[in-house]
Amino acid sequence: MSEELRDELEAINSIYGDGCLVPSDDANIYVLQPPGESSSLRIEFPPTYPAVPPVVLGTNSTGDRGKRGDAAREFSLFCQALSAVYEPGTVCLFDAIEELTRLLESEASDENQDQDTTPENEVHTSAAAENVVHAHDTHALEIPEPPWILSDPFIEQKSVFIARCAHVSSTEEAEVFVQHLLASDKKVRTATHNITAWRIKGPNNTTFQDCNDDGETAAGGRLLHLMQLMDLWNVMVIVTRWYGGHKLGPRRFALINQTARDAFVKAGLVSENPNKKKSTGKG
Repeated sequence: MSEELRDELEAINSIYGDGCLVPSDDANIYVLQPPGESSSLRIEFPPTYPAVPPVVLGTNSTGDRGKRGDAAREFSLFCQALSAVYEPGTVCLFDAIEELTRLLESEASDENQDQDTTPENEVHTSAAAENVVHAHDTHALEIPEPPWILSDPFIEQKSVFIARCAHVSSTEEAEVFVQHLLASDKKVRTATHNITAWRIKGPNNTTFQDCNDDGETAAGGRLLHLMQLMDLWNVMVIVTRWYGGHKLGPRRFALINQTARDAFVKAGLVSENPNKKKSTGKG
């Protein structure tokens, strides 16, 4: 097993729960059980992965929770998701799972729009039942999905860090992006910390910058300081941490900034070579 695959295996099971990705009896073949009620899939990881993509072999013949027709549809959707997110040399399973979730939710939304005979007293949403989407979040859910660029997962002692960055043009837009993410993504909403920072240039040479520790004392300020050093403007970042049960001490701040920087690099906001002059965020 390559180091990249070992780290990805740990990350996937840390984020989605133990048993989400487990080895099978066959070499290099793993069983993926996506979150929700999706059918499980058999995936082969070639020894040279992630230089070459994984191969989706089919649905798992035992323990499948979905119907045969659903399994075939979900297999097709996962292949579509994998094709959309894979880039040579970069692990891709987290992005593929998230894209599969998006595709399934999109299909479910289309099906719901076609059904107009449901009695009003039977209509409900899990978010409302969990009391996590409040009235002030309604506007956030109505906007399109923010154009997030995601970092790779960073893992240390079972703590998992993932960063998202996006271009923003106002503090109002940044706040709505945060609300949209928390209202629409349960895994992020229930994470240990969601640390945010943004820097925005307004009209008449006004500037705005802010941060939120979300319980991780001083982390937001350090994240904002990183953006200042990079001279990034009209950009926001959210670093999500799932606590792994082991205290990391000051090392956690380096991991938070490292994860954020990876998202900035993937967004094309900063050079991967630290010796090169850092580029600025676009207005």
